[in-house]
Formats: sequence, C-alpha cells, structure tokens
Amino acid sequence: MSAPPDQWHYALALAACLAVTLPLEFAGARVYRRPHRLLRALAPALLFLAWDVVAIAAGVWEISPVHTVGVWLAPAVPLEEVLFFVTIPLCALLTFETVRRIGATHRARVGERK
Repeated sequence: MSAPPDQWHYALALAACLAVTLPLEFAGARVYRRPHRLLRALAPALLFLAWDVVAIAAGVWEISPVHTVGVWLAPAVPLEEVLFFVTIPLCALLTFETVRRIGATHRARVGERK
C-alpha cells in the first residue's frame, strides 16, 4: 500500500533541499571531502533530536502521522524528523563553504589587480 501524497510532502521538501545544494559540492564546497568538518556540523543534530524526543514525550508538541511516510525511528519520532536535523545543517554547510570559497577567490583576484 502506497502512502497518500500528503505523507510525502515533508520528505520531498528535504530531498529538494539536498538536490538544490548538492551541486555546490562540485562548485567547490568540498564538504563531503572533509568528513571531520561535516561531522562537527551535524553533531548538534543529536542535541536537537534528543530535545525533540523529550518535548514529544512531555506533550509539548506532537508530529502528525498524516504528514509523515510512516517510518518511526523512536517513540513518536518519524524518519523525516531525523532527516531534517541532518539535511538542514548539511545544506547550510554546503552553502556556507561555497560562498566562503567564492569570496576567497574574489578577494584573491582583487588583490592581484592592485
């Protein structure tokens, strides 16, 4: 049985974020080639995930199963929630490293002209 389309919106949004920022790796971000830096960027995800589990268990908020694909990794924590805490820092790091690299290249070129 396949999931209704509403259940895929969140997962598809995360996939779109990755699809849009993945080419930045080839533009010079070099995030995947530096796993230590990547792991440091993703480490806070564990804290936020733990915070999520505690908040859900305390009834502070809940995640509707209507908007998830139905794969639960912990009590009341869907796969998409875990992927969110990995995807967003990864996309941010790809963007940051690309902008930083472009800026460094630009500054080097401007310095050459002086």
